[in-house]
Amino acid sequence: MDAITVMLIDDHRVVRQGLRDFLELQDDIEVVGEASSGAEGVQLARDLLPDVVLMDLVMPGIDGVETTRQVKTVSPSSKVIVLTSFSDDNKVFPAIKAGAISYLLKDISPEELAHAIRAAQRNEAVLHPEVAAKLMQEFSAPRSSEAPVDQLTPREMDVLRLVAKGMSNKEIADTLIISEKTTKTHISNILSKLHLADRTQVAIYALRKRLVPMSDEN
Repeated sequence: MDAITVMLIDDHRVVRQGLRDFLELQDDIEVVGEASSGAEGVQLARDLLPDVVLMDLVMPGIDGVETTRQVKTVSPSSKVIVLTSFSDDNKVFPAIKAGAISYLLKDISPEELAHAIRAAQRNEAVLHPEVAAKLMQEFSAPRSSEAPVDQLTPREMDVLRLVAKGMSNKEIADTLIISEKTTKTHISNILSKLHLADRTQVAIYALRKRLVPMSDEN
């Protein structure tokens, strides 16, 4: 039986080395590549088409959520396992919506990680108990078909309207006189609070709620 091919995406070399050292002890798992950034990881996934990708979420440049989305585009068969130190709602929900099959925290044991990789290969999800509890609460809570816009801060509303107008992160940052990093954080918060998957859904939501005009005509 062929070994499960695994790729590592994490900006910390010591983390990647520790993962590689352990996984290479497993007879049925082969580490085929590693990347120190999201952009590098997407290119590597396109070239290697790994069975499983271990994904950090907080990285410079493209964050783990967007990297997950792009990896699933260039290598749809790859199963993405988020391996991070964060269990915040604004990390968990966007990552899963982006296509991650499992969400683990870095305090798990090596054996639990190996189990999650084997499970992912079988198309089975493994969630850290803390994350599983958040998801259960999220999906059991009564709500209307769309999350209310009043969950957004005034600044997030500003960003939402500019996203709906088709502006890039740089254009939004220039318009609001904020950094691109802050812009990305606002967009991530908007996606999480409104339970949306991407910028296209943000634009549709804004139009449906009449937060922006249907055309440039007023």
